[in-house]
Amino acid sequence: MSESDPIRSTPLPLEFPGVHHMDEQEVEAAARVLRAKSPFRYYGIDPQHEVESFEQEFAQFVGSSYAVAVGSGTAALATALAALGVGPGQEVIVPAYMWVSVAAAVVNQGAIPVLADIDDTFCLDPRDVGRRITPRTTGIIMVHMSGAPGDVAAIQQLARSRGLFLLEDCAQCAGASSHGRKAGTFGDIGTFSFQMNKNMTAGEGGCIVTSDHRLYQRAVACHDLGYARNAQGRLIFDQPDLCLWGKGCRMDELRAAVLRVQLRKLPSITSAMRSSKYRIREALQRFPEVTLRRIPDPSGDTGVFLITTWRDAATARAVNCRLRSEGIVTWPQGLTNIVMTEWGLHLYYNIASLVLHSSVDRSGFPWNLAENAGSRLEYAKGVCPVADSLFERSILLAIPSCLAAADEDDIITAFETALQSCL
Repeated sequence: MSESDPIRSTPLPLEFPGVHHMDEQEVEAAARVLRAKSPFRYYGIDPQHEVESFEQEFAQFVGSSYAVAVGSGTAALATALAALGVGPGQEVIVPAYMWVSVAAAVVNQGAIPVLADIDDTFCLDPRDVGRRITPRTTGIIMVHMSGAPGDVAAIQQLARSRGLFLLEDCAQCAGASSHGRKAGTFGDIGTFSFQMNKNMTAGEGGCIVTSDHRLYQRAVACHDLGYARNAQGRLIFDQPDLCLWGKGCRMDELRAAVLRVQLRKLPSITSAMRSSKYRIREALQRFPEVTLRRIPDPSGDTGVFLITTWRDAATARAVNCRLRSEGIVTWPQGLTNIVMTEWGLHLYYNIASLVLHSSVDRSGFPWNLAENAGSRLEYAKGVCPVADSLFERSILLAIPSCLAAADEDDIITAFETALQSCL
């Protein structure tokens, strides 16, 4: 290889963690449901009870008393907020670094999302959250972004001291923990996603976890027909606070069967990513020019993304370009090795519907509701200056769950080359 040749001549594997570990076990699980001709969770010709079994197994894995499986991570957020009673006249604090579904879930409930800044964990900054609380605030959504929990214990303490609910969005960190406790169990309720990009997947899917029996009953009602069910699966009509409105986002048996297999593989999936990521992190720690994302509990990091921060935006851009020129890319699809300003709808100011106060109706719901008067907020770039700076100065690199040692070597060598040429 000449000095002008790139370090890699073939792309890195695509990021999709759970997919890389799929095999005949998932195929057989799906086939089992189809052979039984019973893909619906509540009844069929020969019910396999896959959703019910998955809920029990996932709750046990996470350490919650209850789980409700739904059709997507977005549905999990919507159902959780409905179970919590979120509606007009309420403000819910959300982070500057999130996925668009978080803000959408709040807005679709008729409430107002309030942005709070992040810190060097790339999750909510507890101090800034405290500054954003108003008499209208009813809860906080703690989003564990890019595979690792933030300072969730501090956010939990703040929520409890102020009488607010805490919803943990664990879409990007299934299997993560913080000091021995699984993500999703610090709050009143937690949500997960099993979409294609996630640590475990059935293509789509989601789950809600809680140890509060009443919240569980309300989540069951909201994700289904609007009514909770008894132990025999019959709808409950005689409890007024469980006579709600359903969202019809039940999980089907096919996806649950696949997810049961993926759940058993989740520890090995995250272990593989964590091993690769921390080998690269250890190599980069030799260079004072590189600032690595702060992980409050490295042992609980799922390892799915590596984030490096640089002294200024120009340096981040130069390092990123050099890494890409050395072949640290994935093609033909998938995003890796990007400056975080290119991370689309994960950044608050890129969510056009939020910035523009968009509505699905002509009356401007929920922004123009009388109950929300006085909660007119702005969401354009500049509202969260710490996040703005971090996005401009940081590079995000996906860590696939199937990296070989040679792939890790190439990433490390590419970083070393970029550091020599750009700094």
